[in-house]
Amino acid sequence: MVGRILDNFCRGLRVLLGLLMGALAIPVAMQVVSRYTGLIPTYLWTEELATFIFVWIVMIGSMVAVWDGTHFDVRVTPDATAPLLKLLQNGLVHVAIAGFGLLFLIYGIEYAEFGATQRSVMMRANLVITHVSVPIAGAIWCVLAGYRLCEDVAAFRKTKSGIS
Repeated sequence: MVGRILDNFCRGLRVLLGLLMGALAIPVAMQVVSRYTGLIPTYLWTEELATFIFVWIVMIGSMVAVWDGTHFDVRVTPDATAPLLKLLQNGLVHVAIAGFGLLFLIYGIEYAEFGATQRSVMMRANLVITHVSVPIAGAIWCVLAGYRLCEDVAAFRKTKSGIS
């Protein structure tokens, strides 16, 4: 039940990623057209908007990567085949992700509060728009990595009891 909810949530994040990628094309296209032709004036706010969208694309993409298991991790040992070693290997990665997520959540709140006091130069937009992505991503990493860790433990218990 929880897995289905999280899967649907991540499916929604993928849709949001697609929409943001499409939205990113607009200010970037405006920048290119204005720089290399005289068809439209140079709009400086497009660069800020593209940056704001890009920050959210990165953070949402990292959330989906945690769910899909396509996040960055370094294997310093060969992939384990024994159930206990597999649990330790995957569990360590999920605990590390959750740990970093917790750091992003805790320190990201202060970062977002700082962003709430700042304004962007061209658009005069409150920077909490991008700064809040850090604690949100951290919280979601914790939830998703925690669920994946529970899945790893359940798979270990299943193989330990002889059920394949």
